Amino acid sequence: MARGNTSRRKFLCATAGSIAVSLSRPCHFAFGAGRQRKPRSPNDRPRIGAIGMRYQGTVIADKARAHGDVVAICDVDRNVREQARASFGSTPAIYEHYHDLLARDDIDVVTIGSPDHWHAPMVVDACRAGKDVYVEKPLTLTVDEGKIIRRVVQETGRVVQVGSWQRSDHRFRLAVEMVRQGRIGRLQRVDVVLGKNKVGGPFVPDDPPPELNWDLWLGQAPAVPYLHERCHYRFRWWYDTAGGQMTDWGAHHIDIAQWAIGAAPIAVRSRAKLPHTPNGYTVPIDFYVEYDYPDDVVMTVSDTGRNGILLTGSDGHLFVNRGTLSGKPVEDLKKNPLSRNAFHLYPHDNHDRPERVGKLESIVNHMGNFFDCIRSGNKPISDVESQHRSATTCHLGNLSIRLGRELRWNSDREAFIDDPQADAWLSRQQRAGYEIKA
Repeated sequence: MARGNTSRRKFLCATAGSIAVSLSRPCHFAFGAGRQRKPRSPNDRPRIGAIGMRYQGTVIADKARAHGDVVAICDVDRNVREQARASFGSTPAIYEHYHDLLARDDIDVVTIGSPDHWHAPMVVDACRAGKDVYVEKPLTLTVDEGKIIRRVVQETGRVVQVGSWQRSDHRFRLAVEMVRQGRIGRLQRVDVVLGKNKVGGPFVPDDPPPELNWDLWLGQAPAVPYLHERCHYRFRWWYDTAGGQMTDWGAHHIDIAQWAIGAAPIAVRSRAKLPHTPNGYTVPIDFYVEYDYPDDVVMTVSDTGRNGILLTGSDGHLFVNRGTLSGKPVEDLKKNPLSRNAFHLYPHDNHDRPERVGKLESIVNHMGNFFDCIRSGNKPISDVESQHRSATTCHLGNLSIRLGRELRWNSDREAFIDDPQADAWLSRQQRAGYEIKA
């Protein structure tokens, strides 16, 4: 199989029965669909397996252990997984391959902090292994991956929360509520600023460090020589493994913008400068993307300006980012607060109590919402459907950039209109042995 796995003789492929397979080549786990959810005492703490432990993966696992016990850790980098285990009290078991972690029947929940190109296969395999899942954003690498995840979640009945935590932040939620309540009149325009992509290259290929299983890190991505600048956080600047700021910050800000709009785009066009540097970053040097929505609403997404979201309506505007919610309609809340029945964004949320309406305070814990939904069976605030649609909008922007032209989108069919060339970009070829099979 992958280099660095030769010490592991066999691992279990959990199908209807467990069978041993050789490690001489990559193997896809086909877990039995939807293991039954076990009855649990309210006092029982879920057992958590954490996958992908480079920074953000450790952050979300740490948040999860307020609600359960981290018993297993997985990362393809030996140094990362050993450091992560030390930070969790040196008691969790450690694994190089996430299939081994998922094969454990005693794990109830997994957190996924891997690079973007691993999100979809890990979510699919975890759901089929009977685990509930908290996965980092963006949910997918391609549009078609989101369709697969949606189907698998429906089939297995698992709870999946995506780490688009701005939906749980009081500023963003209040901004969207105010738009929905008509506090800026008819919404006309949304301007989103994400920040610049990283620019660099050419880079010099090298041997992967001995602690890193480079083949396994690549997964479905094309087999390419190791570059220091491809790995760990720098994966974000390569289209093989991510989508630059369009899917990084976009998975946060475009998600909130589209939540306020309440619809999917019908067309997208762009201006961008793509690099053409051998062994260099592949995402745009600069970009400007414009989306058309029903009812003549326009959304722009760019890399230059103040990071955040400007919502403009016929009667005013709001600006929101992680530190600010501003605009005259916000000031007007002091004299004219939102209705006591105004909060409808997330009907299962019992934290939006009337006495908190219009107040700038934290009202939801994103990880806590996930574990609440595991117990209640309710849909989480960043559920698969909403995050698939938000990721799709991010992907459409990147596809317009890469194809260099306007694209028209049918959100019901989840396909382009009379454009087979663009439709071919809704998925990507996956490397043999790492295909998502759903």
